Amino acid sequence: MTSPIPAFPLRHVPFSRRGSWLNLSPVVATHRTVDDVHLVSHRTGMHPVLSLVPQSEADAASGRWSVSADAASVRWSNGSLRVQAVFAAPDTLRLRGDAGSTLRLAEAAAELTPFTGIYLFRDPRDGSAVFTSYETGCRYRVTVIRGSLRIEGAESLGTASRAVTVAAVDGPGGGIAEGWEIAIEEFESSRPPFVASGTFDDGVAEVVEEFTAFAARIAPWSERLDVAAPARDASLLAAYVLWSATVSPAGFLRREAVLMSKHWMDKVWSWDHCFNAVALASGEPALALDQFLAPFDHQDAVGALPDSIAHSERLYNFVKPPIHGWALARLRAEGLALSDGVRDEVYDKLSRWTRFWLDERRAPGRALAYYQHGNDSGWDNSTVFDRTRLVESPDLAAFLVLQLEELARLAEETGRDPGPWLAEAERMTAALADLWRGDGYVARGVADGGDAERTSLLPLLAVVAGDRLPAAVSEALARGASAFLTEWGPATERPDSARYEDDGYWRGPIWAPSTMLLEDGLRRAGHVDLADDVSARFRRLCERGGFAENFDALTGEGLRDRAYTWTAAVYLILQREAVRRGDAAV
Repeated sequence: MTSPIPAFPLRHVPFSRRGSWLNLSPVVATHRTVDDVHLVSHRTGMHPVLSLVPQSEADAASGRWSVSADAASVRWSNGSLRVQAVFAAPDTLRLRGDAGSTLRLAEAAAELTPFTGIYLFRDPRDGSAVFTSYETGCRYRVTVIRGSLRIEGAESLGTASRAVTVAAVDGPGGGIAEGWEIAIEEFESSRPPFVASGTFDDGVAEVVEEFTAFAARIAPWSERLDVAAPARDASLLAAYVLWSATVSPAGFLRREAVLMSKHWMDKVWSWDHCFNAVALASGEPALALDQFLAPFDHQDAVGALPDSIAHSERLYNFVKPPIHGWALARLRAEGLALSDGVRDEVYDKLSRWTRFWLDERRAPGRALAYYQHGNDSGWDNSTVFDRTRLVESPDLAAFLVLQLEELARLAEETGRDPGPWLAEAERMTAALADLWRGDGYVARGVADGGDAERTSLLPLLAVVAGDRLPAAVSEALARGASAFLTEWGPATERPDSARYEDDGYWRGPIWAPSTMLLEDGLRRAGHVDLADDVSARFRRLCERGGFAENFDALTGEGLRDRAYTWTAAVYLILQREAVRRGDAAV
């Protein structure tokens, strides 16, 4: 069955399935890409478990094999020989190959010690080969459905090679071989022997049906003929990036969760989840609500959210900006309904998160909250923090104003008094004037009150407060934002700045979240033409270069990880709104 999206390079987009903690990719570590495709697990971190090397029985050299992937399967080819893989279930990979081909599955770790590497044995119950990984804490069972299995290094220790090779066997009476097929399962301790359910092609058809239905729900315009082909293809690929990066509840992640990536950024950070939630809201409301609430499952005693959550790690040494009130308003505008119990839960969690900023992150006698480090702002190395790390920044004040107002709305809906929240919002809004310098806002050092330099886009994100700002203020912010626009969208550092860097993380490159917040604020402040322009440039960037972590602001080249979910999410949000406005039609 044909996949609904074109083939994509595995070096850029890992192959996986919703719910799986596994993927296939040649990317095996941070910024490390190898020649062979690997089975990679994201339990306890990112760990390449097995290399998958197809070979020809006539010629063991594997260099002539080409590989391609789409939402349905991964395919290796060498002349007339084919090998194919599909996720028959989130924890089960099925592979098949033509007669004349073999597949070698070898451990990725070089040496077995008491705490590293893979142990391999043959299970006497069914003859399967079982790799046990210290790194992931899981077993990887290889069961032959058709063919034969040769095991190397079973039960060996030290530096011995541990691998299995699958090949076809002759047909009945020495006739033509039918090819081979195997299943690889990931599990923890034990499970019954594998029994194939349906055919390989049934598994492909099931994946196509599942993904197609998902894409139709979150990107329904992708089926419309009046939407330009680049937008249709990009929308489907963006939907795939989100769908395939979704993992089932496990470890610290108590809900179905969309990871930032199934490359090395395999975590949920406490602001990226908001963009993923908004992208999913109209078509997958239950999944969207889970994304919004996931970090709140780990809220600490003072109300802080963790910086990030992974399968086996929670970090609290930093936080992320409080965009959650903004996100909740967007979710509800997309029709996300909250039951009474969930509304009470959200009110409690959001109020505690807001009180953290008001009680734990304000200097005595000051109305404005502060960041302790660039990481707290989400803009890790922004030039705003070059002079001093503790800063009162206008974007933070604007986020809190929106959050306080959303809390007031929730308070009214749940029979509580909205007055205290509204009073705090008024106080915060008034205090923003302290950061105004006539033609724009500045960030200010907490210790000495000195102004940070104004070459970063970050202070301009105060425009997210939209129509709550005086007209003259929003006009000045819109003019200021225009100085950051390149052909592809808003650079995070002004391109004429001496501190601008092409690949400088938050010191130049274009990022999805800053683009989304800027576009939304400009639109709500009445600067519709500029908002349309920002949206169109970023959408064109993604249609040209995919969904990278960030982009060179001058060339549009994708940088670092090329399969980032918040980039895909922001593209889907902006494209959804453009279709509604009629801006995305041919």
